[in-house]
Amino acid sequence: MDSESRVPFETEPAALETAPAPLEMRPTRGVSLFWRTFFFLTLLLTGCIIAWLQTFRALEYEPRALQSAQQLASLVNLSRAALIHSDSIARVSLIKTLAAEEGLRIAPREPNDTFQHYDTDLLSRNVAGQLQARLGPDTVVAREVNGQAGLWIGFSIDGDPYWLLTDPSRIGPVAGTTWLIWLGTAALLSLAGAALIARLINRPLKKLSFAASRVREGDFNASQLNETVATSEIREVNIGFNRMAQRLSKIEQDRALMLAGISHDLRTPLARLRLETEMSVADPMAREHMSADIEQVNAIIDKFLDYARPDHMRSEDVSLNEVIETALFALGDDPKTIIKTRVQPELQVLGDPVELQRVFNNLLENASRYGRDADTGVVQIDIAAKAKDDAVLIKLRDHGRGVRPEMLEQLTQPFFRGDAARSDATGTGLGLAIVERAITRMGGRFALANSSTGGLAAHIKLRRAPG
Repeated sequence: MDSESRVPFETEPAALETAPAPLEMRPTRGVSLFWRTFFFLTLLLTGCIIAWLQTFRALEYEPRALQSAQQLASLVNLSRAALIHSDSIARVSLIKTLAAEEGLRIAPREPNDTFQHYDTDLLSRNVAGQLQARLGPDTVVAREVNGQAGLWIGFSIDGDPYWLLTDPSRIGPVAGTTWLIWLGTAALLSLAGAALIARLINRPLKKLSFAASRVREGDFNASQLNETVATSEIREVNIGFNRMAQRLSKIEQDRALMLAGISHDLRTPLARLRLETEMSVADPMAREHMSADIEQVNAIIDKFLDYARPDHMRSEDVSLNEVIETALFALGDDPKTIIKTRVQPELQVLGDPVELQRVFNNLLENASRYGRDADTGVVQIDIAAKAKDDAVLIKLRDHGRGVRPEMLEQLTQPFFRGDAARSDATGTGLGLAIVERAITRMGGRFALANSSTGGLAAHIKLRRAPG
């Protein structure tokens, strides 16, 4: 069969895998509200942690530099005083004791010593400045002397220069592992808090979404929301939704009551009119026309009842082949109606057999009415169906003139009529609306497309029966 200018899904084996299929593809699924809320909360908390960390580090430098400079200056002064007030023999023992127990090494400073200043970051520069202010301008703070790394402090004893070597960690910032532990803990707590907040925010929305889906399916009893929740905004939404569901339930009950009365209130007078026509009208031509008008009114009533039928239905396994054969048999043997079928044998779908029969009856009626050739009066209808994965794809097309592309979306609207090429005064404008509504109730999808060689194609996707 020919490809369409706007093909929702194909049913021909060759074109099925290659033709574009907008309706075959599910709409792009965006990020859920939970993950979006979680992401933004995580981003906010991460930014707060980083800002807090930078603020803490900035505020830490000055006090830590002052404290480190005080400790190092005290260490240098104590070492200087101990060396000054000890004799030569005790001085050697003192130097060994300081090196063994305090990790301090005191060595003479030679003129040819090479060193690098301890100015790697802001903290080290602040410490060096504080030490020079406390110990004198000739104080040198180095991070390497003669190729040996460490914290070297150059000072003088009675005019003799010395080096004091100590551990650089005395003025270093908090160790990297400590920061990592704190950051990891803060990140885990932030993520847990973000997940909890996102869950609390989205829980009422999930309940509302579930209740709305139950209302859509006509189950009003399972759509009641809690009206005693603590949050005032959620409570107001729940109360408003419950009142809406109650009104919809009342409207549904009134519609069912109205449908029950229409059949008796309208069909009974029509039956009397038909009987009166047969008995009282003598002119055969007039009697035939009046009977045809009564049948047309009766058919219009059937269309309204079909469209107003309740949405809720129970699906069962239905033989698609039998449904199509029954619909073709009901269409009759019109020599000017040519129907070609290409349906896989033993196709089973999930749906309502009566509704599915009504779907094919309406589609065949629509194709027979609007798909006839204007010159020959012959209508050609092609029906194809095949299984694909867990679905059954069906295509029914005529070879008429089709409709304007801008009207395709409107054809399934109730009471809408197309242009003059596909309009009929005897129609109600409900046939395709009934088809789309029935397919949707059965969990399927329905779309219309113009064929590139002329005519209108109806595409149906139904759930395939298991097994």
